[in-house]
Amino acid sequence: MRTITVKGTGNASARPDYIILSLNIEVLSETYDHAMLEASVRIEKLQGVAVRVGYRKEDLKTTSFDVQTRYENIKDRQGNYRREFAGYACSYHLKLAFDFDSKQLAKVISAITDCGAQPELSIAFTVKNPARVSEELLTNATENARAKAEILCKASSNTLGHQVKQDISHFFLDVRSDAFVIIDFRPVMLSPGPLEDFQQFGSFN
Repeated sequence: MRTITVKGTGNASARPDYIILSLNIEVLSETYDHAMLEASVRIEKLQGVAVRVGYRKEDLKTTSFDVQTRYENIKDRQGNYRREFAGYACSYHLKLAFDFDSKQLAKVISAITDCGAQPELSIAFTVKNPARVSEELLTNATENARAKAEILCKASSNTLGHQVKQDISHFFLDVRSDAFVIIDFRPVMLSPGPLEDFQQFGSFN
């Protein structure tokens, strides 16, 4: 049986309809208790912000938390360096996600800025239902691969048969006259810019 391998590509785009705010808080203190207390105070301020702008405090979700000891290299009078304990670093990573609304985003950012918690802030514009975009991508890539397979089969006097098996990573297409096509699909997600379409690309290898 002869094998024909084709590469198909597909793309799909959608306007961003979802915003994810990532908020990072880090407190460094000489004592563990003080580091934890200060971090808790700052988180309570952010929870208060969430409530004031129309969400529940539970909507501000913790994605990770850790405490580490920190050291500094101190140079003495002889020019030698020694490691000296700097304190405990308590770090919280949080997120707040909501439907795309530029006015609401401005309101949220303004409230965060004024609350005194001083988090590091990053904004991601994405889609709420990436499965729909993936489905469109999959359809486009499959059609592209099938078109290429049909050209190759026609050139080699074969006829492309029916699709006989499909899963998330591989597509097997039956080709009559002792030839078949194997298509391997590997999607890649790309993040959108603030005002750009969300885009997702994939290819068959």
